[in-house]
Amino acid sequence: MKLNNRTLPQLAGRPFLADSGLETTLIFHDGLDLPYFASFVLLDSEAGRARLARYFAEHIQLALDASTGIVLETPTWRASLDWGTKLGYDAAQLAALNRAAVAQLVELRNAMQTPQSPVVISGNLGPRGDGYRADARMTADEARAYHAPQIDTFAGTDADMVSVFTMNYVEEAIGVVHGARAANLPVVVSFTVETDGRLPSGMNLADAVRATDEATDGHPSYYMLNCAHPSHFSHLFDGGPWQSRLRGVRANASKRSHAELDEATEIDIGDIAELAQGYRELATHLPRLAVVGGCCGTDCRHVAAIRDTLLTQHT
Repeated sequence: MKLNNRTLPQLAGRPFLADSGLETTLIFHDGLDLPYFASFVLLDSEAGRARLARYFAEHIQLALDASTGIVLETPTWRASLDWGTKLGYDAAQLAALNRAAVAQLVELRNAMQTPQSPVVISGNLGPRGDGYRADARMTADEARAYHAPQIDTFAGTDADMVSVFTMNYVEEAIGVVHGARAANLPVVVSFTVETDGRLPSGMNLADAVRATDEATDGHPSYYMLNCAHPSHFSHLFDGGPWQSRLRGVRANASKRSHAELDEATEIDIGDIAELAQGYRELATHLPRLAVVGGCCGTDCRHVAAIRDTLLTQHT
């Protein structure tokens, strides 16, 4: 049975974990070549699938150790047509790999999930263009048409929901939400911001959340923020009602700008304890915070520190 906005277990109380910086872990820790930052290509080989399984199992264990749940994103951030075409995949191959991504997480869920630590599977979408630049924009209708094949593929699997990450302008987010609504799937929108707290499009986060809700009748289950350090957005919280809609954070380890991260040749894991403390402070502004994990530069160490610092407030 498909979940809906009312039955997503991560919205029921104690915060769930999320995973961390998959692609930066694979590139900088494992030395793997991921053209266009595309981790879905690992699903094409036995060795790649085994590496992904280890990554996700390690994160599930973090949740098991704390008797809390976890939301796992499929490694399909780049598994849409434009990016897939650049990597030599056609539409049928991409659909098969999106299905395989969900199937792998279902297998892990069946093997590791407990009543105290439910595993939610999210079909992950990424931006059609560069997540750090909003220079090639679509209308909401164009975005819906572009993302619909991937959303519809997830709708035919055991994915519990879909999430679109690293959104840098609202029209694409709105299009994804319309596509998910048509497919009868819960949907989460995760925006990214620059060091000044604004989306790469220049819009502030509060306005982005409000505009997306207004255009979609408030259909997103909730909103998230990813691929920015807490120091980039901790000043944004003004007490407005939009904050109750921001229920997930997957922050970067590094305080560097997007442009600096794009040019980086070495991983910046930041200050793990400081990052975890940043989450504790965020929770004072976001009392409905439901999902916490990491993004670029983070790994299990960061998620464990966030878990140990934040979840003590909910024991």
